[in-house]
Amino acid sequence: MRAALICIDKPGHLETRKANRDAHLAYIAGTGIVEMAGPFLDSDGAMIGSLVILTVDSLDQARAWAAADPYAKAGLFQDVTIREWKKVIG
Repeated sequence: MRAALICIDKPGHLETRKANRDAHLAYIAGTGIVEMAGPFLDSDGAMIGSLVILTVDSLDQARAWAAADPYAKAGLFQDVTIREWKKVIG
């Protein structure tokens, strides 16, 4: 199954994101369950959140992945929503 993680950064935490980006990207590469991912951008093009699509066996696995993400451990996110997602196009 696929799970969509919709993560919104805490306001004013761009430096937290930048400081943990390499660890976050290494985590994505190392876990092998991320199908696609990328940042949400504000009107000035600054990163303000993340969309991550995981291929997992359960939503519990997606929750565990999200909790272990270096961004989450650094306290970057104001809100994280995890939903089962069905790919239809693309």
